[in-house]
Amino acid sequence: MDRLDTLALFLRIVEKGGLAAAGRDFSLSPAAVTERLAGLEAHYGARLLNRTTRSISLTDEGRVLLEGARDLVSEAKDLEARVRLGVEQLSGPIRISAPFDLGRHRVARTLDRFMGAHPDVSVDLSLTDGYVDLVAQGHDLGIRFGDLKDSSLHARKLGDNRRLVCASPDYLKRHGTPEHPGDLADHNCLLMRFGDNIDQEWPFMLEGKRRIFVVRGTRLANDGELVRRWCCEGQGIALKSNWDVSEDLAAGRLVELLSAFEPPPSSLQVIYPGGRKLPKRVRALIDFLCEEFAA
Repeated sequence: MDRLDTLALFLRIVEKGGLAAAGRDFSLSPAAVTERLAGLEAHYGARLLNRTTRSISLTDEGRVLLEGARDLVSEAKDLEARVRLGVEQLSGPIRISAPFDLGRHRVARTLDRFMGAHPDVSVDLSLTDGYVDLVAQGHDLGIRFGDLKDSSLHARKLGDNRRLVCASPDYLKRHGTPEHPGDLADHNCLLMRFGDNIDQEWPFMLEGKRRIFVVRGTRLANDGELVRRWCCEGQGIALKSNWDVSEDLAAGRLVELLSAFEPPPSSLQVIYPGGRKLPKRVRALIDFLCEEFAA
């Protein structure tokens, strides 16, 4: 195994969170992985990982190597693809992170069309509504709601994201229709958990000012698709992105509520690590996503 392969193994150890799991991907025994890692640390003269029986974590030197190694391995794969398949043909893996609902309903379809045009590209799509560290987890890009806060990342806007309150006609028939945000206190609201945070502070605009109403309910989940399904089944009222429920609204499965009090939209963005040259296949997919969502 040459130095570039060893760097690739180091990346996989960090991504998998363990030596044994990374070794399986490279058909190496745990002892062989430990030996390769020790050789890498000896070469750089620094400890790269803090290891216990239960977990691993990067040292400061390991974080520096992580950034550089990811660039080197990615560029080497891109160079090999261009040499083997020609500069106009895209190939190689792309790792993507996206929210559950958006990933299932829109991103997956967009990826189908992109891969149909570029059959030598492979995709690893990870769906989560929680926080994702793109760099630490080895993702090439992510699709996220809201404005970018991490200055080490770059972003391109895919569109505006309206968050709207909605419920099924059956729920409204049984429980009545709220006419004011304050009326939500008398309704069962379907709540989302983002990591350790429960999204029960819903924003509205009243007399030109943004106000927060705290809502409560009997159903809580960290999966936006499940919250959408509960809402369609008449289990309660939900606050959802328009990207997630547009088809349900058009089909009459859901009804939009309290639109007169809706706050200004935020952004839907594709984000990617800054400070390095993106592989051609990743740049092409970002361009494709922007075109598809704009359409």
